[in-house]
Amino acid sequence: MTDPLPMDGKGPKVPPTYPPRTPPPQKKPVEAPRPQPSTKPVTTSLPLPGPGQARLETRRPRMTIKDRRAANWALTGYPWVGGQAVGKVTETVRAWGYAHPQDDVLEKSVRLLVGAAAADDGRRISVHLADQDGMILIAVLSHTGSEPDEAILSDLAAVPGTASCGTDAAEDGRRVWAVLSTERPRSRTTPAA
Repeated sequence: MTDPLPMDGKGPKVPPTYPPRTPPPQKKPVEAPRPQPSTKPVTTSLPLPGPGQARLETRRPRMTIKDRRAANWALTGYPWVGGQAVGKVTETVRAWGYAHPQDDVLEKSVRLLVGAAAADDGRRISVHLADQDGMILIAVLSHTGSEPDEAILSDLAAVPGTASCGTDAAEDGRRVWAVLSTERPRSRTTPAA
């Protein structure tokens, strides 16, 4: 014999023969919120420097080099790679046909830039070189999240022929750069007494 079905006031309780109602599946999968770009304050460029003055800037947008000759090298982040970077930069600048800045000016600028990037203790640094309108850009990236250190700027500005220099932090790491003039230095004349 079978047990009788349980009863309530409406009749016997029978399990449903259909599944319970569920909402229909979504037509589009749910997307994660898109990341918002980090906005860092960017200072505007200072006016062009006068003769014998260097322009200092602290923040710039992401670096792009377009429509000009360019070269770059990835180097290990050791302090002694400055000599290797000097040789590569000097050789490339001379191959482009520039007689100025002098080798000692290039060497001092590159060693300062590479030394600042190597001090960030990254595994690698990259040296970028470009030219346009009689100016040479040398930029060194440390590929670390270090904040800009403006202590180097006075040393870079003191190098003869420096038209502009700066440091900033961007997505690709801390960047230190200098723009050197390729014009022959003018001889200074002192008025006769």
